[in-house]
Amino acid sequence: MSDPFCHHPRLAGLITPPAESSFREFDPANINEIVRANGAPEDWMLSDELRSADRMATLEGRWEQDLWVFAYGSLMWDPGVHFDEVRRGFAPGVERRFILCDRFGGRGTQDAPGVMAALETGAGCNGLAFRVTRDNIDCETELLWRRERLGNAYHSEFIAVETDHGTIQALAFLANHEAELIVPDLSHEDQVRYCATGKGWLGTSFDYVANLAEHFETMGIEDAGVTRLLRDARAFRGE
Repeated sequence: MSDPFCHHPRLAGLITPPAESSFREFDPANINEIVRANGAPEDWMLSDELRSADRMATLEGRWEQDLWVFAYGSLMWDPGVHFDEVRRGFAPGVERRFILCDRFGGRGTQDAPGVMAALETGAGCNGLAFRVTRDNIDCETELLWRRERLGNAYHSEFIAVETDHGTIQALAFLANHEAELIVPDLSHEDQVRYCATGKGWLGTSFDYVANLAEHFETMGIEDAGVTRLLRDARAFRGE
């Protein structure tokens, strides 16, 4: 397939080209000092050995076929990986919830936490599915694991994703309820405050949610949770 955006041409201007993504050169060791300074425990980061073992276990038996990756948060506009096709997708049985409470410096701090999305059991989730060719799986998933399995906030799993061109099995990173940063009962009021004020080395929580909303508007996706959070965060900021 020559044009990765053939199904959704309008997405071409919204997704950061992999060559321009900072995640291509991301090294977890470079942020360790920032994260530790924001109160993270000494063992917050997975070792290279544990991260590699998790990747190999998740991808076992899948090396000889193209890999689909389901994006529901920042991967939507900055996947960081080389992909040959992108499709709009709907993942039944899971939903996007703003329950990752970031206090370790990514999009929030101890004094002003931020909030990001996590995927967990629910009524369904709209997002994007990126196809990575089998020849690139090893390199591209190594980058993905460095980013998404930095610590224990998420765990890797394959889920069903419905697209206009058929149902696919896609790699997804879901909420780990045993992780310190995952707060399943985070109130809407706290989500709004964290969204409006949280910021860190990744950027602001507000921009994170606004980027989601921009993608959904372009694609004609209705997501009441994203719309409500962005609206209330704007009101909190006095906009």
